[in-house]
Amino acid sequence: MQKLREFKLWAISDAHVGTDIKYGRHSLKEAITQSETGGSEGGTPFEWTIAVNLGDFSGSQIAPNDEEGELVVSQYNESKKHPREHFYDLIGNHDATTHKEKLQWWFRKWIDPTGENPKYSRVNSNNRPFPIEGTWERYSFEVGNIIFLMLADRNDLPPPIGRGSYGGYPAGAISEETFSWWRKKIKENPGKIIITCAHHMLKETTVATGLNEGCEGGYHGKFNDGAPQGSSFIYFVGTQPDSGKIENFLSENQPAMDVWLGGHTHTNPDDEINGRSHIEKKWGVNFANVSALSRYHGKKNIPMSRLLTFTKGSKTVKIQCYLHTSQYSDQGWYKPAEKIITLRHPFRN
Repeated sequence: MQKLREFKLWAISDAHVGTDIKYGRHSLKEAITQSETGGSEGGTPFEWTIAVNLGDFSGSQIAPNDEEGELVVSQYNESKKHPREHFYDLIGNHDATTHKEKLQWWFRKWIDPTGENPKYSRVNSNNRPFPIEGTWERYSFEVGNIIFLMLADRNDLPPPIGRGSYGGYPAGAISEETFSWWRKKIKENPGKIIITCAHHMLKETTVATGLNEGCEGGYHGKFNDGAPQGSSFIYFVGTQPDSGKIENFLSENQPAMDVWLGGHTHTNPDDEINGRSHIEKKWGVNFANVSALSRYHGKKNIPMSRLLTFTKGSKTVKIQCYLHTSQYSDQGWYKPAEKIITLRHPFRN
């Protein structure tokens, strides 16, 4: 890919296509179309280089099926300016299969970030503008001097860690192997801009990420055998609940990285819980909840996404909020939610 004066990263999450389609809404397709040609309610189109999709493609309360997988792929195929390989994807808790099935077969078949199953996912790894290194569970790629670390949710394990036979058990989980890989990657790349992408946020960083805030705040369904107290953040590392491993590493090595992008908790763009908004800084890291594309999956949905603009030679990044409907404010850019964050290093390409 050509050298970039500006690198525009579109961060999206939580399309829950199977839920919204019941109401006649193509949540993923509509967002892509709005970005490329504008929205029917006046939202302007915008340019972006690549997108990270942070999970919850499925809206199913049980393990997702092939029909919903085909729906995701068909909506991705509506993109006119960006091939499928311009989207770098992660698995969310609703995308998980159960521990009794082949390991995360649905995500690996239909979403498939590493191109294991191009017949179904339409992902050709050779067409990636920025090649991937790793597996569906943990992978990295680089854009100039930015390294992206992509962490998969492991909601496929038996309760309380995983979803069980029903329900989108919301507590976040990563494996010990993924945690070790992430920590090693950070230590190996001190001179690079490091962006971690995960479906969940970390504890006490952004909206509703404290203990019990997710379920008690009405953001997530409460399943008593599914660790509801940790419903809005990565609660499990391996089998350890609320271990603090990730948070402690960032605290002890600050500033260890630059940006953490997550979704999972659907809110309005001005929401705050206990003084925490969508974009906050802690341990020298900028945390941003990009929220949800879905309008109908949950009680507090305002469909929105974020655009991060990196400028060559600059340490500052503009984060803009795009509203995909006009139910909260005018469709398009929502100026009150715009933020400027600072990185450890200037962007180079």
